[in-house]
Formats: sequence, C-alpha cells, structure tokens
Amino acid sequence: MGPPQRLAPSADGDADNCCVQVIGGFFTWTPDGIPTLSNVTIRIPRGQLTMIVGQVGCGKSSLLLATLGEMQKIAGAVFWNSSLPDSETGEDPSPEREPAADVDVRRRGPVAYASQKPWLLNATVEENITFESPFNKQRYKMVIEACSLQPDIDILPHGDQTQIGERGINLSGGQRQRISVARALYQHTNVIFLDDPFSALDIHLSDHLMQAGILELLRDDKRTVVLVTHKLQYLPHADWIIAMKDGTIQREGTLKDFQRSECQLFEHWKTLMNRQDQELEKETVMERKVPEPPQGLPRAMSSRDGLLQYEEEEEEEAAESEEEDNLSSVLHQRAKIPWRACAKYLSSAGILLLSLLIFSQLLKHMVLVAIDYWLAKWTDSVLTLSPMTRNCSLSQECSLDQTVYAMVFTVLCSLGIVLCLVTSVTVEWTGLKVAKRLHRSLLNQIILAPMRFFETTPLGSILNRFSSDCNTIDQHIPSTLECLSRSTLLCVSAVAVISYVTPVFLVALLPLAIVCYFIQKYFRVASRDLQQLDDTTQLPLLSHFAETVEGLTTIRAFRYETRFQQKLLEYTDSNNIASLFLTAANRWLEVRMEYIGACVVLIAAVTSISNSLHRELSAGLVGLGLTYALMVSNYLNWMVRNLADMEIQLGAVKRIHGLLKTEAESYEGLLAPSLIPKNWPDQGKIQIQNLSVRYDSSLKPVLKHVNALISPGQKIGICGRTGSGKSSFSLAFFRMVDMFEGRIIIDGIDIAKLPLHTLRSRLSIILQDPVLFSGTIRFNLDPERKCSDSTLWEALEIAQLKLVVKALPGGLDAIITEGGENFSQGQRQLFCLARAFVRKTSIFIMDEATASIDMATENILQKVVMTAFADRTVVTIAHRVHTILSADLVIVLKRGAILEFDKPEKLLSRKDSVFASFVRADK
Repeated sequence: MGPPQRLAPSADGDADNCCVQVIGGFFTWTPDGIPTLSNVTIRIPRGQLTMIVGQVGCGKSSLLLATLGEMQKIAGAVFWNSSLPDSETGEDPSPEREPAADVDVRRRGPVAYASQKPWLLNATVEENITFESPFNKQRYKMVIEACSLQPDIDILPHGDQTQIGERGINLSGGQRQRISVARALYQHTNVIFLDDPFSALDIHLSDHLMQAGILELLRDDKRTVVLVTHKLQYLPHADWIIAMKDGTIQREGTLKDFQRSECQLFEHWKTLMNRQDQELEKETVMERKVPEPPQGLPRAMSSRDGLLQYEEEEEEEAAESEEEDNLSSVLHQRAKIPWRACAKYLSSAGILLLSLLIFSQLLKHMVLVAIDYWLAKWTDSVLTLSPMTRNCSLSQECSLDQTVYAMVFTVLCSLGIVLCLVTSVTVEWTGLKVAKRLHRSLLNQIILAPMRFFETTPLGSILNRFSSDCNTIDQHIPSTLECLSRSTLLCVSAVAVISYVTPVFLVALLPLAIVCYFIQKYFRVASRDLQQLDDTTQLPLLSHFAETVEGLTTIRAFRYETRFQQKLLEYTDSNNIASLFLTAANRWLEVRMEYIGACVVLIAAVTSISNSLHRELSAGLVGLGLTYALMVSNYLNWMVRNLADMEIQLGAVKRIHGLLKTEAESYEGLLAPSLIPKNWPDQGKIQIQNLSVRYDSSLKPVLKHVNALISPGQKIGICGRTGSGKSSFSLAFFRMVDMFEGRIIIDGIDIAKLPLHTLRSRLSIILQDPVLFSGTIRFNLDPERKCSDSTLWEALEIAQLKLVVKALPGGLDAIITEGGENFSQGQRQLFCLARAFVRKTSIFIMDEATASIDMATENILQKVVMTAFADRTVVTIAHRVHTILSADLVIVLKRGAILEFDKPEKLLSRKDSVFASFVRADK
C-alpha cells in the first residue's frame, strides 16, 4: 500500500466539504471472485443527508461496507476526510484524506453504523442504545422518543434495564431494528450510516423516525448521514442522492439534478413516490392514533426468569426450594451422589448390555487379583524348593509342579486379556447405545415441541443440549465410567488383599475409611462448584466471542475494536482463574490421598514384616500385600476424581431428560388419513368462527372472538399497528398458537382435527425474516425434489430472480451459503417467494413478505401474485397498506380484535375509517 493520498478539490466544491469519496473503485467479497461493485465513483457531502437507492441486489449495502473497508478492493481508491475527531480520544487524527483500504484506515474517525440485519448485544436495552458511550439522560430520552421505543420499554418487566436476550430473541423484528437505529442516533460521531432502517417498520413508525430522528436529530445537527432505503417518498428530504443499478453508479446528484438530466428515472421515481415533503402535515392523522403496546413482548419476557433457571438441575432446585431455610439439608443434598441420573443413563443401555457390563467388570478384576495371587504362590513354591533344588532337579514331581504353575498362570493371563478386551468393547458399546438413544429421543422431542417452547427457550440452551451435553454423553461419560469402575474395583481389591494378608489391617481400616469419606465428600462438592464456575465463566467468553464475530462490521465501524478486545481478555482471565482453582482442588485431593496411602503402606508394612518375622506369613504374600498397599493412594485419588467427574457429567443426562419432559404437539389429529382428501384444500374457502388465540395458557389472548368468511380465490389484506395480532392471525392457520376457543374451517374441515404434518404441508407462508438453508438453489426451492427444472425457472422468473440465478456459476446448482449471506436481504426474500410459488398450494399467506424489497419490485410482485394466484386464496399481512388496496377484502386489527372488515373501496369511502387514515398517511 502506498502512502496516504491527498485529493485535489473536486468540481463540486472544496475537498473539505466532502466526507467520503470513491474514485474508480472495483470491489469484491472474495479475492478471486467477480467484482460486486464496478467502476464506482461517488462523493458523500459532509454535514448533509445522502440517500442511496436502487433495486434489490444492486449493491447498496455493499457500497456502505466498501467505504468502511470491509470489502476487498481490486482497483481504485476510497478517501476519507480524516479531520473528524475520534470519539474515544477527542483528538484530531489528521487533516489528510486517506485510502480506506490501506493500513491508515485505522485513522478514520468512528462511524455510527446500523446494519440492515440488526445486531444487538445480550445486554439491557439501555446498554444496547448507549453502546458504552457516556450516559446523557436528555439525549437518551430524545433518541427513545425519535425511535418510538417508549411504549415498548414501558411494558418490559424492568423497563430499559431488561435483558433483551441472545440476539434480541425476545423482541420483534421492528423493535430490534429501532434499537439498532437508536444506538446509531445516540452516538456522538459525525458520520452515521443507516442501512435500510425502515424495512421492518410500518408507515407510522417510519415517518416518525425519519422526521424526529434523521431530520431533526442528525441533519439539523450538521452531521453526515448516509441512508440506504427503498422508501422513495423520502427522496425530497435528501441533500444528495446516489442511484445504483447492477453494482454500478447510475448517477449521483440532487433531486433537481435527476429531474433535469435523468428525466426517465425521475419520472419512474415519481410514479413510485406515495407522498412528497409537503404531505408531512398529515402527521396529525398519526398522532390521533396512539401506538399500541406490542403484545409480543409480554409473552416473550414473562417467562424470562424461568428460562434462566432452566439450566439448573431440577432435583437440586426442588430440594433447595423446599428446604431453603435448612442449611444442613441443603448441604446434604449438594453432597448427595446423583444416583437417579446414573440410573437413567444405565437404564438406557438395556438390561442385557448392562448385565454384561457389570459381569465383565467384576470377572475381569477377579481374574487380575487371581493372577497376582497365583504369582505370589508360585514365588513361594520356588523359594520353598530352592534349598532342595540339587536333590530334586531331575525329579519328575518338581518338573510337573512348575509346569502346572506356568500353565495356570498362562491361562489366567490369557483370560485376563480377553476379559479386558470384552470390558472395553462393552463400555464403548454401552456408551454408543445410550448416546444414540438419548440423541434420537431428544431430537424427536425437539422436532415435535410446540412453537411456544422455541419462543421461551434460548437458542443457545437448545444447541448446548445437542452439542456440549451430547458430546459429554458420547465421549466423556463412557471413559469416565470405565475409569471409575476400574479404580473402585482396584481399590476394593487392594483393601481385600491387604486384609487377607494381614487381618490386623481391618482395625485401622475404619478410621482411614472415615477420613477418606469426608475428604471425598468435601472435594466432590467443591469440584462440582468449581466446574460450574468454570462453565459459568466460559459461557460469557464464548457468547462475547460469538457476538463479536457476528457484529464485527459494526464494531469496526464504531472503532470499538480495543474495547471488545479488552472485554475478551477480561472474560478469558476470569475463565483461566476458575480453571486454576479447579486444578488446585485436584492437587489438594492428590496430596491428601497420598497421606492416606502412606498410612496404609506403613500399617501394611509393619504388620506384614512383624508376621513374617514370626514365620506366620510367606514372603510371596508379604510382597503381594505391600505391592497393593503402594498402589492404594493412586487408586483412591483416581476413584474420588472420577467420581467427581462422573457427578458433573451426569448433569448432561439430567438436562437432556429435562428437555425430554417437554410436552409435544399433537401431531396425530382426530381424523384418519383416509378421511382427508388427497387434494385438500382444493378450493381455499376459510371460515373463522369465534376464534380466540393465546401463546400460553398463562397469558392473555392475542386474538379475541375473531369471525370472518373468506371465499375461494379471494385476496385478503390484513393491517394494523405493531402488536395488533397480525402475525398471530397467520400463525393460527398452522396451529402454532393455542386456539383455546373457536375454530378455523378450511374447505369444510376443522383444522384442529387434522394431523399437524398434513395441515402444514398443504399451506404456504412467507415470513418477514427470510430463511435460506446451506445448499444449492435447487434444494432451497424444492427440498423434496418433486419439481422439474422448468417449474423452478418459472418460479424464479415470477420472483424476478431468473437473471440473477442464470448469471451464477452452476445456475440452479449454485451454492447458497449459511443463512444466504451471499445474497442481499431483498434477494433472500425473493427466494422465499419463489419457494412458495413452487409449492402451488391453494392457500398462500404473506406475512410482511415484501418489507425488504424496493417499491418497483414490490409492485411487480403484487401484480404477479394477483395473476399467478388468481384462482387461489391469498392472505397478505402488510406494513405498506398501499400493497393491499387491490385486495378483495381488508381486515383491520386492533388489540387482537377485528376493528374493520370490508371491501377497501367501502372502507375508503368512510371518513371515520381507520383503514382510510392508514392509506392517507401512506400516500
């Protein structure tokens, strides 16, 4: 990389008035890939509002990331005006303008960046908004008001101090988006990048954010704002516009510049603009309608405390809750060996295999002791005969006697080898069978679990059961079980042999056993707590690492690399300290077991030598006793350590059995498969009778006494404010919520009587958040491989993706990366639309499916849906109410009840119509 380049003043003005400038830039995501952005030459004015517009997949988000240095630069240069003060140091780095792809990009000032896919910390609402910046109460309130977050905060259990969960799991898409934007608005940076912040918001929230947040808080404060958006109605507010097409810059300039030199493009925009700047006076319409609190939050947050306790061991929780006032009982419960979990593990192996395991272990150690005992007898025999060797060296009896000893010893050794092999195979076989059975049971239970379970259980908890806990059961418990049984039986064998050789040892055995018992009891409790401490400190470390990787672009934009690195080091130190204490506890046990072993050796040696001097013991038995005595300390040490490890590892069995108690959905249904027509539903007639829906029996209804009749082939539009029950309405068709009252009848069949698989396979839905799987495009469109290529290409053409897929190497066999990251957000949504087209069901539900699509593409898709699905029933849930103006019927929901239900023409003709007010605000 060359030295920083100075940029001469451009024709548009002095260089100091330019914040960012790109000259002849070619950018790609992979070093060997084709350019995603080609021949990019733009300037972003300083202290003004710049908007980037264009169709889906044209490279708008990539352009932002290219200027931040996140893309591979093939050619050209990116210049930043580096005179922006650093938010952390407050210093002026340099008046120079530097290439963003060079090492000197570090000197670029911080940029407040809100990504298209919101990235949130597993922290409180306040911490996510302030993002480690100093707390300013006045500015914080202004940002909260600008992002319309106060109604959402008011219903949280602890207000803005509520933990929002992993990746904001307890928030809706719109709420996550607004918190992400609020973070960018709160920062004191001079440059703000907002990537499609309106995609998950309805028209009222979008208008308020635009007016109170972007225009008043940012632009009036003379800050540089770059806004990527599909909402062309906001273009009149832009000081500078960058129009993109197919990865290139179509043109840049002011709106008047476009009007003069790009008449065709301007007219195209004009037809898509649903209102101009002068129509902002209609905010009074929005202010008359006070936003209603979302109902999704209470149901998600109500069980948050229960979720945190879910990881705890159930039996211990019960004991502690029942006897919390009795400290001794609690300590006794903590020191108790989890026999129940051990029994559950062993019972999963089956009686036959378990019997074989126990029998082979006992027989193996009996043979091992027999080998040592026979060797001692053989030694005694040789020592006894040694003085008479000369007289009987040629005697047949002596030769026969030695041959018998050798043959028996050989047989015992061979038998021991075979038993060791059988025992090892049995242990591994047992572990494999138990692991397979528990994993299969867990997988089946999770697949059959209701949606409520996934809404209230953190994803990390479920993944830990399948990853960490299953790995413990598969890899660690079998080996620990084998080591524990071996060390225990060896210890018992050693004590038995010593007691046989010197019976006096039994007198000293009792006090030594008592001391050993209390040491192991103390160690097991401490070891388990220290292991839990190690796991507890490891979880924040892993979570922080995962959060950092996921939000790396945002972190680098904010220039917070040092802060996150420091946090990572702190979490690492905490985990290392816990690991050090756990290692120290093991050394503590080892020292004490060595002391006990030394006592055993001393007692055994003194008693054995005393008896030997009085000719009461043979030399072979004395040697046997002392040999076993020397190993007692080692056996004791490993027995206690393995016992503690087994106790910890059995926690995985407990947690998995806790999930196995999850109540599954009723998949069977009341109707026999023979009574369900193969082509059901063939008409698409929907009758909703007095339907009431809730997410859990402990929560309030989200839909109340809903009645509606939808004729075959009708197009239904559903609108309402956030939390009015729109998504719950769509989920009711799939029985993903509790329909505790009323029913839904489709083509004469009550869906409550249908098998769940049959019901869900006969309907199609497109959700607001697009879901793509790792694999080929063909697999994502047709996972069951039932359709021909022509059908798939037809679906792609309908979804406006045919040209995009044709340009990819492999066409339908082109690879989609994890989560569809190699496509833009809008393109992912279009793929989901194409997937729904492929299924060709008679009922088609779109839940805000076009939120991330530009208006031109959205209008095309709306027309396609109306024509391609002319004979099918289509239910559309819309943020943009203009998309349902052509519907046959419109349903307006408010607090879970139908407020209006009629043809859109009739609703628009009524002055007091809520739907009419929505349309007027959306124009």
